[in-house]
Amino acid sequence: MIKDLVLLSALDGYDNETIADLIDRHIIGRNAERNRKILKRRLIDGLYYDPLAEEFGLSVRQTKTLFIEE
Repeated sequence: MIKDLVLLSALDGYDNETIADLIDRHIIGRNAERNRKILKRRLIDGLYYDPLAEEFGLSVRQTKTLFIEE
C-alpha cells in the first residue's frame, strides 16, 4: 500500500495523456501490451488489484508483481 502511495504521489501533477505516453514508451518486452493496459487501468483509471486481476485473468499476486518488475 505504501508503494502505491509513493508511485501515485510521484505521478501527481502529470496529466493522463503524459502518464499514458510514459507507459507506452517504457514498458517493453514479453506481454508488454497487456502490461501497458494493466498499468494504465491502475494509474489512470485508479482500479485496485482485485478488479484488475479479474479483468485480465491473473492472480492478484501476478498483478502486483507487474508494478515491481516493470
